[in-house]
Amino acid sequence: MASNKNSSCYLTTVRPMFLHCKKANLYYMVFLIILCSISYLAGVYQHAVGGARSTSASEPFSDSPCTLSENSTVPATELEALEFLPLHSAEDSVPVSEAARVRHFPPCDAKYSEYTPCEDAERSLKFERERLVYRERHCPAREEALKCRVAAPYGYKTPFRWPESRDSVWYANVPHKWLTVEKAGQNWVRFQGDRFRFPGGGTMFPRGADAYIDEIGKLINLRDGSIRTAIDTGCGVASLGAYLLSRNIITMSFAPKDTHEAQVQFALERGVPALIGILASNRLPYPSRAFDMAHCSRCLIPWGRYDGLYLIEVDRILRPGGYWILSGPPINWENHWKGWERTMEDLKAEQSKIERVAKSLCWKKFVQRGDIAIWRKPTNHIHCQMNRKVFKKPQFCQAQDPDKAWYTKMDTCLTPLPPVSNLKAVAGGVLPQWPKRLSSVPPRVSSGSLEGITAANFFEDSEIWKRRISHYKALTIELAQRGRYRNLLDMNSYLGGFAASLVDDPVWVMNVVPVEAKVDTLGVIYERGLIGTYQSWCEPMSTYPRTYDFIHANSVFSLYEDRCEMEDILLEMDRILRPEGGVIIRDDVDVLVKVKTITDGLNWEAKILDHENGPLEREKLLVAVKLYWTNPPSEPNQGGSKTA
Repeated sequence: MASNKNSSCYLTTVRPMFLHCKKANLYYMVFLIILCSISYLAGVYQHAVGGARSTSASEPFSDSPCTLSENSTVPATELEALEFLPLHSAEDSVPVSEAARVRHFPPCDAKYSEYTPCEDAERSLKFERERLVYRERHCPAREEALKCRVAAPYGYKTPFRWPESRDSVWYANVPHKWLTVEKAGQNWVRFQGDRFRFPGGGTMFPRGADAYIDEIGKLINLRDGSIRTAIDTGCGVASLGAYLLSRNIITMSFAPKDTHEAQVQFALERGVPALIGILASNRLPYPSRAFDMAHCSRCLIPWGRYDGLYLIEVDRILRPGGYWILSGPPINWENHWKGWERTMEDLKAEQSKIERVAKSLCWKKFVQRGDIAIWRKPTNHIHCQMNRKVFKKPQFCQAQDPDKAWYTKMDTCLTPLPPVSNLKAVAGGVLPQWPKRLSSVPPRVSSGSLEGITAANFFEDSEIWKRRISHYKALTIELAQRGRYRNLLDMNSYLGGFAASLVDDPVWVMNVVPVEAKVDTLGVIYERGLIGTYQSWCEPMSTYPRTYDFIHANSVFSLYEDRCEMEDILLEMDRILRPEGGVIIRDDVDVLVKVKTITDGLNWEAKILDHENGPLEREKLLVAVKLYWTNPPSEPNQGGSKTA
């Protein structure tokens, strides 16, 4: 009962209080509305009355003319020139450096589809024809370099995969039929439907390169691993190099860009290592003691002329104990002089000159059987130094770097081999047989002849590149996919670790040692059983457009900083990279940011990724793919080229 009384009392007291508070709030709101209205009306009245005397920002919009005060320091001419237009845009709100502004490079004219800048036919006519100097490298001045992207021919297709590419090339990729007519009787190449077929023949081996190599194999051992690196001078379409690969012999094939249209281009499309080159006045771009075997099959090089200059150059790049193989004129002239349309006396005299030069180089004629003759270089120069009293020419070169071979003139002096202690020793050190040669410490390293490079450095570098290649394959599925890529380029190879780590894949790597590198390591690369060349990346490479499926550039742009333009190097990479080819550039992050602003204008898809050791490393990776595009189909009176 007590609780009920309290409840009723509570109800009767709360309701009157609630009504009282509600009325108080209503009065308060009405008061505020009246107060605000009075303030607003007072403001309007004040603005209307005092507006005429105001000097506020509303004044410029009045119809009265502006007049200058007597104390003004602004000239009337400047005031009259004032424009009330926007002086800033949204882009100006964030500063953008010049490097971050993407420059788009246009396609080159269609006529440049097979442009090789340093072997340009028109430019070559300015140089002397004596000794074929005009066919050597003659690069354009920097101000003459093309600032456009070289396009693939219309209809370009991804090349056949190795080993099918050895025998077949798409016609659309190399649209030249001249060799199919000129060399029809020699089984070089045949045209069938939409492709070329390569039966493997050559001028001196119409039965095919395989049978020809078997004949050589009966004279010297080609299968025990003692012969790993070879050079083929005047290679044609490189059928010899293509078939030597099955014997684990890798061949550097070269030929000039001459009337035999596109012969080196055919070799590269077949997936065979090759470069444009010629024996004329400059040394070949390889180190001394590089090749186990040199070969010439009717290569038309005048070996006996110019005091044996060209055989002296072969001697420089031939390894101690290496072989020189010659077939074709004048070998076996007794049976071929009529077919060669030369006199017996002429051919006999030519062979006598070659024999005399070879003997003066201390070479021993190893064997001559049928159309093949083979000479062998001595393993050291102990006897050769003694017989200089008999052979007055050539004398040994004095104070000359035997490995210097970038625009270095050939000389008629004999490159001395490293000294040895006894007659049986091999100058420069004994090389293991292949494949042990790849992982053994190269003699140039073990001898301490390379500053700052030891055996420990060599093994450490090998392990580093094994890890890096595994990381690369995780980033790019194309590199991991066997057969997707065939022709690879390493633009700064150092000890060849990149190529060595890929040796079990169906690829070959052109190892480049830049001439600007602190240490010349190309000799080490050859001692490992790999191949490569010297190159300055301030100049174009002696190869055709679309040579490589994949390009690797390790610290290249840091090396060439302040030496030449970054965009010129990237345009050259674009020229020699196939459509849909891959690129990995390894460099400092600041350098890669600049590189990417250029690759974005090259029709590449690119992204910057972390180092394999994680994001804390300043060195990063730029991984890119060149997008597919070609010239448009040819039209009458077509003046230019656009992407298709």
